[in-house]
Amino acid sequence: MRDGMADYKNELVGDHPSIAGLKRLVAKVAQSPARTVLIYGETGTGKGLVARMIHRHSARAAREFMDINCAAIPASLLESELFGHEKGAFTGAVDRKLGLIEAANHGSIFLDEIREMDLTLQAKLLSLLDTQQFRRVGAVRSTAVDVRFIAATNKVLLSEVKAGHFREDLYYRLQVVALNLPALRDRGDDVLILARHFIDRYNRVYGRSITGLADETADIFRRYHWPGNVRELENLLERIFILEDDEVILPRHLPDRIIRMVRAGIEAPAAGGPLPDDRITGFHEATADFQRKLLTRVLTEHGGSLQDAAAALRISRHALRHQMMKLGLQQA
Repeated sequence: MRDGMADYKNELVGDHPSIAGLKRLVAKVAQSPARTVLIYGETGTGKGLVARMIHRHSARAAREFMDINCAAIPASLLESELFGHEKGAFTGAVDRKLGLIEAANHGSIFLDEIREMDLTLQAKLLSLLDTQQFRRVGAVRSTAVDVRFIAATNKVLLSEVKAGHFREDLYYRLQVVALNLPALRDRGDDVLILARHFIDRYNRVYGRSITGLADETADIFRRYHWPGNVRELENLLERIFILEDDEVILPRHLPDRIIRMVRAGIEAPAAGGPLPDDRITGFHEATADFQRKLLTRVLTEHGGSLQDAAAALRISRHALRHQMMKLGLQQA
């Protein structure tokens, strides 16, 4: 297993305090024996990247890392993909099939968009987490496995529990260790650091020598809302590498919608939405509809320290723990 923070710094790009805090948490989680990890974050914030980091820097790194998007596979097929099946278990099952969970034995499995898993399969997953055993579809005997489960979602799972879309017992089982990924719009000048990172990457990939962003372009990047987060930024820059011939990235290379939004001061919608005011000075001054986002950001910026986060929010540590449980950010 590799050690040292340099590895993490090379993979999570940025200097914002929220990223520094996240790097420390990822290091601790990766090297811990935790069997479940839950990653929260808007679309495009890098949940898959963090999941792979956790595996790669853990004692399980030499074993398999399997990943599956729970929203991309019909519910009728997802159980077989995860748990495998026996020959003759259903029409078309002509051979025994090894599921991803069994293939990941002694390694890790990444369950992206865990909220989209149906309730019946959630129950089977909960049983596996509790017993470390499962049955292939159509099997009589159970199979034991040792797997770390890393789940991710861009939804507020506690709200999904209250709406009846997610099992409460599975929620608390997954919530033992939770990481919150900040949105790109909340990371200050990290957008420019990431742009430099991707420009360097695509200069190598495409054999180009683009020197960077024009000053006007950098200003637009700072002011744009980035609803698609880091993924949107990377895709935009690759598009420019493919279509444009200039040696510097100019405002005219950007889509018209970005220019219009920035000039009009319009914030594009994003999953969960931003914190409306970075100048909030305490928790109780925040309105109810973004208290969760405030807690998430402050906890991340302080490396998960309840004492430091409580001091920054001007509430007691006991009150912070109570609010975290109330908002679904910590196991009760």
